[in-house]
This record gives sequence, structure tokens and C-alpha cells, in this order.
Amino acid sequence: MTSLRSRSLPSLAARLVLLGATALPLAACESLSALNPFDRSETYKPEIVPEVPADTLYNDGLARLAKNEYSGAAKKFTEVDKQFPYSPWARKAMVLTAYAHHEAGEYDDAISAARRYVTLHPSGEDAAYAQYLMASSYYNQITDISRDQERTEKAIVALQELIERYPRSEYVADAKQKIQVARDQLAGKEMLIGKYYLEKRNYTGAINRYRDVVSRYQTTRHVEEALMRLTEAYMALGVVNEAQTAAAVLGHNFPDSPWYKDAYVLLQSRGLEPREDRGSWISRVFQGVAKTVGLGG
Repeated sequence: MTSLRSRSLPSLAARLVLLGATALPLAACESLSALNPFDRSETYKPEIVPEVPADTLYNDGLARLAKNEYSGAAKKFTEVDKQFPYSPWARKAMVLTAYAHHEAGEYDDAISAARRYVTLHPSGEDAAYAQYLMASSYYNQITDISRDQERTEKAIVALQELIERYPRSEYVADAKQKIQVARDQLAGKEMLIGKYYLEKRNYTGAINRYRDVVSRYQTTRHVEEALMRLTEAYMALGVVNEAQTAAAVLGHNFPDSPWYKDAYVLLQSRGLEPREDRGSWISRVFQGVAKTVGLGG
């Protein structure tokens, strides 16, 4: 038995064909003047779209935020800023636009909105928060160390600006933690490249990468391994003095580190022991670190 829907579809198709067939002769009878949309005496009547008040748009945005409709909220707040740029609602809407984009994961839009607020209102009551949203948007885009770390570097810059411009802000403590994580990420990237060079027996290239970790990222978790790898690479090149220094600095600052044990065993296998040359670049770097953060007592 054929259903009602299956019977109606051919009937509808036939009606459309019939209407098309009857429309053609009518169209043929029309004059060129009738077909010309500009050859008519009709008066243009512009459609007047009623203006939505600023507070209505703003509150609509807040309502959408409450429902976690972040993209829709961002659009409402953007409209407030566009249509009523000098209203008391506009400045707050600008920050909320950045916040809504941030929560929606639309980080590039969040960065643009936050940067605009900070540029226009650097001393505004929400300037620190806008800077924090910008920095967090970069931070949330940090990728695995095997990939490009441009966003990591930008996050550090934005977070550092937050600390320097708004030192009494409630966001400073979190910014410092995020900077540490981001620096650890950059150090990890250098370690990955250094390991690649070491495996290829490009010891000079490896040393340059590990030197970068030791010089720039001494407070990250990667510095212990970097010192061990410097011991390994310098030994491979026959630069015994630097190898002994790297191991000695590692043992002095991280005596319980498993990386120090590896470095010690490596030197012993060649009849050597850790011995620090105070004139070595490695020693000089850590002398400065010890004064700054108290490493090694």
C-alpha cells in the first residue's frame, strides 16, 4: 500500500511542471519595459529599522553569557561598541567582547578586542583584566614542543607587560605562574632540537641549543638535563675542561639529580671527575643565577 507522502510527491512535481509551462507564454507577452526594474514609476521607500537601545543590547549580551552562548554574546557587545561608541555601555562592552570570545575559544578575536581596550583605555578600571585576557588567549594557544612556539613567546611578552604595567593587579600571581610554564615550554623546544643534533653527532649544534637552555631558562625543569647533555657533547668533542665544569655545576646545584649521576659516571669512565672552572661560561652563568634565585646556597 502506497503511503500518503509517496502519492503526493509526484502530484506536487506535476503541478510545478504545469505552472512552469503556463508561465512561459505569459513571460513572452511582457514588454521589455515591464522587465526593466529601473523603467518604473514606483517610489522607493527605504525600510526603517528601529534602533535597539544600548542598554538593551548590553543586557541581551549578558543574558547570552549567562546561557554560555559566548559567540552570540560577543556579537551583542560588539554592536554596543559600534552603534554607541560614546555611551557609558561601550567601554564595558569592549571588555566583555574580549571575555566572550575568550570563553568561546575564539582567541584571535579575543586578542583583538582586548588589545583595542588597552590601547584606548590604558588606565581604565578593566585595563589589567583586558591585558590578562589578551595574554591568556595567547597562552591557551601554546602548542606541543614539536611545533612552532610563536604563540608561547607572545604569551610571555603579554604576561610580562601585565606584570610591569599593573603590578598591583590581582592577576599578577597567575601571570607569573603562566610565564614559568611558558618558559619551560620554550626550553623544552630547545632540548628537543639539541637532542636531534646530538643523535646526528652534530655536537656543536647540540651545544648551542643546550647553552641556550642554561643561559636563558635556568629556572626550568630542563636545566639539569641540559647540563648533563653539555657534559656529553663536550666530552665527544674532547673539550674536557667544559665537560668537567658542566658536571661540577650540575652536581653543586642539583646534587640529588639523576642527571648528575649520569654525568659523574660518564666522566669516571674516562678517568675524570667533575671540576669547575670558574672562568667557564657555564660557571659564570650559574654564579649570576645563584645571586638572583639563591641556587647552591
